[in-house]
Amino acid sequence: MTKLDILAFGAHPDDVEISAGGSIIRSVEQGKQVGIVDLTRGELGSRGNADLRDIESKNSSKLLGIQARGNLNLQDGFFEHTESSTRAIIETIRHYRPNIVLAPAPSDRHPDHGRASKLVREACFYSGLLKIETSFEGKAQEAWRPKAVYCYIQDYYHKPDFVVDVTHFWDKKMTALLCYSSQFYQPGSDAPKTPISGSEFFDFLKGRAMQVGRPAGFLLGEGFIADRTIGINDFDSLI
Repeated sequence: MTKLDILAFGAHPDDVEISAGGSIIRSVEQGKQVGIVDLTRGELGSRGNADLRDIESKNSSKLLGIQARGNLNLQDGFFEHTESSTRAIIETIRHYRPNIVLAPAPSDRHPDHGRASKLVREACFYSGLLKIETSFEGKAQEAWRPKAVYCYIQDYYHKPDFVVDVTHFWDKKMTALLCYSSQFYQPGSDAPKTPISGSEFFDFLKGRAMQVGRPAGFLLGEGFIADRTIGINDFDSLI
């Protein structure tokens, strides 16, 4: 078992990289133990296929430098807020025992994102309940509740509660994203067009990073939404 500082959940492979990749790279380079768990294999995606996306996510993970990557194999597009799906996430949280969980956006263009956000955030709470019994590889697990859950901002704009400076990690983030070559722009490709496959998508990502970073005094930032009031020990934490 790898005890993680940060565990990021995505509805599909590449979700985390698109919206929080810079923050993850920054955390890894600070010495944090970080992992990613995708709920589905993205098998309904118009471009590529699940097997290809498995390979792409492995390649991206190597570039990110994360300590763990997993996939819960929930059904893309049709996973539901059920006991079995909630338990699968609880087992994952209890296995990695993260201090911080990153979840998808509460509402977004893709219905899976908002549904995954609610599922992950609720599982983080239930994971701390002693009377919910789970096991991993036949071994009983102890209850564990992350100290904080933060939602990353995806396609739709949400005003962030805080912003992480990713200016110096942007190029590496983009390199990790390009591992998902099946999903993004390929000159001359006859694959179906999607909202993220156009040549302008990376310009949009950088524009969004500038949009959320500028008010915080950063060139490029990634924004996060908090479910709770964020407490500090001293005013210097806000500088």
